[in-house]
Amino acid sequence: MLTPGVDLDRLTAWMDDRHLGSGPLGDVTALGGGTQNVLLRFTRAGRSYVLRRPPLHKRRNSDETMRREARVLGSLAGTDVPHPALIAACGDEDVLGAAFYLMEPVEGANPTLGLPEVWGSDRGARHAFGLSMADALAAVGAVDHVAVGLGDLGRADGFLERQVARWGAHLASYSQLPGYGDVPRIGGTAEVGRWLDAHRPATWSPGLIHGDFHLANVLAHPRAPRVAAIVDWELTTIGDPLLDLGWLLSSWPARPQRSVGGGPLFSVGGADLADGLPTTTELLDRYAGRTTRDLTAIRWYEVLACYKIGIVLEGTHARALAGQAPQETGDLLHRHATFLLERAQERIADR
Repeated sequence: MLTPGVDLDRLTAWMDDRHLGSGPLGDVTALGGGTQNVLLRFTRAGRSYVLRRPPLHKRRNSDETMRREARVLGSLAGTDVPHPALIAACGDEDVLGAAFYLMEPVEGANPTLGLPEVWGSDRGARHAFGLSMADALAAVGAVDHVAVGLGDLGRADGFLERQVARWGAHLASYSQLPGYGDVPRIGGTAEVGRWLDAHRPATWSPGLIHGDFHLANVLAHPRAPRVAAIVDWELTTIGDPLLDLGWLLSSWPARPQRSVGGGPLFSVGGADLADGLPTTTELLDRYAGRTTRDLTAIRWYEVLACYKIGIVLEGTHARALAGQAPQETGDLLHRHATFLLERAQERIADR
């Protein structure tokens, strides 16, 4: 089987050295999910594995990102956070040309593609699943990151103060890619950045953040209306967990929102899911009941989330223009990025 980015013979030898089964790899299947990273599911000696590695056209920090993901998943063992269990990680880029890790497969469904048949048709169950999103996110924010060995994962001091400058510089870096140009192709970033700097919360409490928490980055449990696992930890760091909450609220499909490229910002598994989801007010109340954090500045976190994620998504557009990502994907995410910056400006204007 042709598996771009994964030399199965080299992977087998690496697993041999770590006593991870014996014999050939079987049932090798490329998995969808995400727009960039390579996911491969396979079996060996009766055990199932999922391999995750960076995209074929790696970004400058792709390998370090993969190493961080693996570290966080390993540290989450024994916490209340639903996550794929880490089996083993390889930070050495020489084995497959990139850092990678192996994790336990999670039985579950991506809710943006469809809900499990057992409970997906029940409106009350869909509502319960939505509330479990807030529960899962609160569990992330409740992790004692120092106690689980992640105290040095990110620089908490000045985290909020750095955000606008950091992501503004990230956007400016796209000009180095052929075809993008010197002027950002998403509008409103300067105006939004100035508002964020002027209205930054004065106090906050550091904790673990996922960095991209929304419906497409969780798996729904097949037999119960709850989150089975949070996936795609590539933006994880130590910072202000309320940024995750701001992103969840901003991307929530139950709120009225304009279309982006013929569909909502995050499509969901049919109209049934959107019909049954809790409101953003219910999500906020659910989260509030599971945290001691001050939520009075949540609008600021929503605006920052739109600013940050919009710039991140625009990076795929920039790479697509440089021939390093599929153009269709780049165009779609550019529309999403534009939507998010418009959404940020709308939240700024809200009174």
